[in-house]
Parts: sequence; structure tokens; C-alpha cells
Amino acid sequence: MNNDKPLILLQDAWRECERHIYHLFHAMRSIRTFLPLTEKTYVNLTDEQIQAIDQFILRYTKLQDTMGGRLFPAILNYLTEQYEDRPMLDKLNRLEKLGYIDSVEHWQEIRNIRNKFAHDYPDDPDKNVAHFNVALESVNGLYDILGTINKQLKESYPLLELGKELPEYLK
Repeated sequence: MNNDKPLILLQDAWRECERHIYHLFHAMRSIRTFLPLTEKTYVNLTDEQIQAIDQFILRYTKLQDTMGGRLFPAILNYLTEQYEDRPMLDKLNRLEKLGYIDSVEHWQEIRNIRNKFAHDYPDDPDKNVAHFNVALESVNGLYDILGTINKQLKESYPLLELGKELPEYLK
């Protein structure tokens, strides 16, 4: 049973990412009905539209946090890489070297977007809109990272079952 722990941790982290991306895409489908988001449209949002944006914010931050906090360490653990006590930058560099992420810098950019996006500026709708639009554009990057991880794991471990296939990206 102890040998199964890295696999179980990886599968659990992957499935959590799947749930977040699924609900993130659902929120995006709702949001697309009132895009482009501008300062003018932002201050006139309905309760339902605000709820869709809130769902997007929640799932975006949860997905990004799960990837960095659970999925990346689980991959390294599954690969028997001894990185659990190393700084995040070391983990990212190792994942890049192994081909599980394309670029440490790209991940750090997404992390910075998440950090800015997580804050609400009630007196500055223009700033909220700007952060939202940047986050919306960066979803493709999160999705691509998950796709790269999925592809790399399937190529390296053809019998590995992570969970469902990722939902198709919204174009």
C-alpha cells in the first residue's frame, strides 16, 4: 500500500485540477455572453454576471493553487525526485528540465497574474477589469500546462491512469 501513495497523490491532485478546469470553463461560457468587459460594463453588471465572475475568480485561483501546491509536488514525488523540502523555484526548474512544464518564467507570470487578480479594488473598477481581462487571457496558459503534463505522463507511463481527459478548451 505504501508504494501506491505517490500514485494516489498524483491521481488526486490531477482530479482536483480536472474539477477546477471544468468549472472554470463553465464560468467562462457564462462570462462570454457579456464580454468584452470594460469599466463601463463592469459597474453595470447584474447579480448573475457578478456570480459568474466570482466563480471564474474562485476556480482560476483554486486551479493555479492546486497545480503549484499539489500537482507539481505530486509529479516529482511520483517520479521519485527528492524535491519535497526544496524551494518552489527548484521544483519548477526540475519540472521544466523533465519536460513537464515548458517554462518556469511562464508559470511565474501566471502566478503573478493570480496574485494580482485575487485582490478586489472596490474603488478602482478599471483596475479590476484590467486584472480580470489578463486572467481571462491566461487561462489558455494554465490549460496548456495541464496538457503538457498529461502528454508527458502518458508518454512516459503509458499504463498510468490519471482520471478523465481534460475538457476541450473553449475557443
